[in-house]
Amino acid sequence: MAEIKKLSLKEKIGYAFGDGAANIAWRGVATFLFIFYTDVFGLSPVTVGVLMLVARFSDGISDVLMGIIGDRTKSKYGKFRPWILWTAVPLAAILSLLFTSPDLSSTGKIIYAYITYIFFTLIYTANNIPYGALMAVMTGDDKERTSLGSFRMVGAFGGGMLVQGALLFLVAYFGNMNPIINVSKLENEKFRVEVSTSKDVENVNIKTENGIAEFIWDDPKMESKDNVPTNKKSFSMEANKEYAFIVEGENGLTENNIFIIDQKEGYSNSMYLMSVFLAILMFITFYTTKERIQPPRAQKNNLKQDFKDLISNKPWLVLLVIGLLFNIYNSIKQGIVIIYFTHYLNNQLLAATFLIGLMLASVAGAMVTAPLGKKFGKRNLFIYALLFSGGVNALLAFCGPNDIEAIFAIGILSEFAAAMFPTLFFVMLGDAADYSEFKNGRRATGLIYSAGSFATKFGGGIAGAIIGLVLGAFHYSGQDAGAIDGAIPGIIMLMSWIPALITLVAAVLMFLYPLTQKKLDEITLELNTRRLKEQNN
Repeated sequence: MAEIKKLSLKEKIGYAFGDGAANIAWRGVATFLFIFYTDVFGLSPVTVGVLMLVARFSDGISDVLMGIIGDRTKSKYGKFRPWILWTAVPLAAILSLLFTSPDLSSTGKIIYAYITYIFFTLIYTANNIPYGALMAVMTGDDKERTSLGSFRMVGAFGGGMLVQGALLFLVAYFGNMNPIINVSKLENEKFRVEVSTSKDVENVNIKTENGIAEFIWDDPKMESKDNVPTNKKSFSMEANKEYAFIVEGENGLTENNIFIIDQKEGYSNSMYLMSVFLAILMFITFYTTKERIQPPRAQKNNLKQDFKDLISNKPWLVLLVIGLLFNIYNSIKQGIVIIYFTHYLNNQLLAATFLIGLMLASVAGAMVTAPLGKKFGKRNLFIYALLFSGGVNALLAFCGPNDIEAIFAIGILSEFAAAMFPTLFFVMLGDAADYSEFKNGRRATGLIYSAGSFATKFGGGIAGAIIGLVLGAFHYSGQDAGAIDGAIPGIIMLMSWIPALITLVAAVLMFLYPLTQKKLDEITLELNTRRLKEQNN
């Protein structure tokens, strides 16, 4: 029977590339957009938090609409595959615009941010809901679907690894201004550092290679403005103008130990390159996958009945809430990590190594999800993973800026379990679609998978609002070194126990999920019997 045909390795890998592409966009935005908006584009954290929350309110409507549209799409390529093709280039383009920093007024910047961010969420919806629904129509075997889900998550974490591991190094490469730097040694292991450049640069960041030394302006005009010792300084540079600092805290300082990065140029060019990879991977997914499962022939389009079936689908309702909660958890962690490493550990590039470590742990977690799911059942495994990941993550509250090994160990262990959340979630949405067909004799795969996109995006919006409000409460400003130091307690809270509390709530709610493995086996057998009879008639 076609419905239980084993999927080829080529098709599984091809499908995985699609989530690799999606995560170049999603993890790129979740990890870097907040710090780009505050430290480079110059928006306040509260403004960014409100933006992320407001923009996501439209997602509830757009996600449902896209699910309805996907279910009713008719083309020679199927219902869901063509959307992957149609949205590949638009998604790459809007991602590039999101990290472009035009020269606008303060109000103009806010308007630009709202327009590009909302368009990003809409185009991502048009791409990701059909992509997620495609999994449920590639095979009718829930165990084969679990295997496909593991491949998908490996692809997702691979895309995340690409953008999170490489972007900061690309920012440093593309943002290199080739400045003129002079270092003069003073008494008592102090140094005077003079820098200049041949062009105007709106936002630069100067620090030493190790991020240990402290900078103070050697300029009387800065006495009352920004003259507290900090590990780095962010400022605007005029062409051919000299900027001088007194630096202490590192011995043997030379010109080669000083880094000056044009963050605006670096972020924009880096994300342009990532967008090209995104489009290519989407094209590969389109050309290597195939749709096999169709709704029952007797099913008529009935939107009212589709919604009635949806709100009576208990597995779907539980998954909607669980998906929202674990995405808030993951998005807070992703959104604060660069700020944590930049302003608490004073080593932004170390964040790239940390993120690669998390991605490797994620790949391992995704790969073991299928066998562990068979052993413990998907619901039980989800509960265990939530409690373990959140409990371990809370330990970061006890780590100081020099506890690098402990921070890496805690982060990797927590992420290993957290990788199971999306792997199980999207597989279980397919199970919820099967449950609806089993119970009601109707199937609305795209509408059911709208929960996945809604939970991902709205969860990210709530997370962005939480980050913005907490940092705002501590008066964080990415372009004010003194304000950054005062916000350190809030940064630590967001990195540790605030997200951990969310996993505890999700674990309790997961006990309400009704589909045990025994029930799923019954559903799969019954549906395959129905489909075989339909084929023979």
